[in-house]
Amino acid sequence: MSDNNVHIAVIGSGGSAMAAALKATERGARVTLIERGTIGGTCVNIGCVPSKIMIRAAHIAHLRRKSPFDEGITATEPMVDRSLLLAQQQARVDELRHAKYERILEDNPDITVVQGEARFMDARTLLVKGTDGKAHEIGFDRAFIGTGARPTIPPIPGLSGTPYWTSTTALASDTLPDRLIVIGASVVAVELAQAFARLGSEVTILARSRLLSREDPAVGEAIQTAFQAERISVLNDTQASQVSYTNDEFIVASNAGELRADRLLVAVGRTPNTEGLNLDAIDVETDHGAVIVNEQLQTRVPGIYAAGDCTNQPQFVYVAAAGGSRAAVNMTGGDARLDLSAMPEVIFTDPQVATVGLTATEAIRRGFKVDTRSLNLENVPRALLNFETGGFIKMVAERDSGRLLGVQAITGEAGELIQTAVMAMRARMTVQEIGDELFPYLTMVEGLKLCAQTFTKDVSQLSCCAA
Repeated sequence: MSDNNVHIAVIGSGGSAMAAALKATERGARVTLIERGTIGGTCVNIGCVPSKIMIRAAHIAHLRRKSPFDEGITATEPMVDRSLLLAQQQARVDELRHAKYERILEDNPDITVVQGEARFMDARTLLVKGTDGKAHEIGFDRAFIGTGARPTIPPIPGLSGTPYWTSTTALASDTLPDRLIVIGASVVAVELAQAFARLGSEVTILARSRLLSREDPAVGEAIQTAFQAERISVLNDTQASQVSYTNDEFIVASNAGELRADRLLVAVGRTPNTEGLNLDAIDVETDHGAVIVNEQLQTRVPGIYAAGDCTNQPQFVYVAAAGGSRAAVNMTGGDARLDLSAMPEVIFTDPQVATVGLTATEAIRRGFKVDTRSLNLENVPRALLNFETGGFIKMVAERDSGRLLGVQAITGEAGELIQTAVMAMRARMTVQEIGDELFPYLTMVEGLKLCAQTFTKDVSQLSCCAA
């Protein structure tokens, strides 16, 4: 615990900002938190929480329409009322925002919340324009930037004059389009594309290269196979060259021809919310708007820290929160670092995608001699019993030592098993050690043990729960 009474200005109120504010007050600091919009930031209001509720609802609709057990359980076409689903979704969002953000701020006497838009006057002063239009100065000892990001809008001719959707507006819509075009093929695009398809929309995805192009190619191929089975059209190597909107219909010109839809969702990435902060004036370094920070979350300006989606860090809320917390320690005299060497990632498609560490290509690029194994889900008892064997688990290991370097999993509930791989990597375990561990039978995480065993044996020749 720090006994200093530094005054910290926190700009933003999302995952990184809240973590920074709370940790700073734990360590004796006074905090002024400045928010220009809705308390809580992206995740709880317009990102993780509402999207995962919608994805779960879509999953239920999909299972009622089709499941591996339809021979014995009658399938039925569900009646989907998006307006009622949206009301349920928004009620949970409001509940979580109040419980995890608003109430916590109200109950903390060391945090003063100011509604308004902040910009730096110098490296120790903010000018805050309040909701009443009046501006006032706030001096500080340290400042934390946690302003998040917003959907990127590509410069496609004609797009700006149309009522296109971003992830924000798509999640807030109370109607389901008969036809939906999605421009983009990364995490947000594929998650929402499948959700809308399962709720009843005819979906076409325009991928500039391929689905999930930043992942191992086998990952994108597995998701495309799953999408094709659900009649989601994926147009690879396709770019929109013109967009128009006439008679309640979008017309998208592309190198794959002319496409038409009732709604157009643009999901090509996110842009940091930093342009209004006047960062150039105080010499904070940015890269395409992203604040550059080191492993201690420091900018190059003494006393100015940042974390989350507005920085050059990976855009995940748990990374943002971890960064905010560690920045607060450093702003109050401590020494904390953010280690991202074993960072899990989860994509909430069905099957889910979960990864940690290095792919084989990345490991070789870093100078490792590697050995890899890929286990098809036909070899995982839980997947067999679920009658869901599309996907795989892949492990990357250092050839000589056997140390685990990375895992890519495409399975049902992959997000639940990946943390075991994270802990194994943190402990610098070898694939031999993982293969020798006790894993509960008939769980998906047992697939990690089985994949590890493939480095030394043919697991198809093992009995069901053989060690």
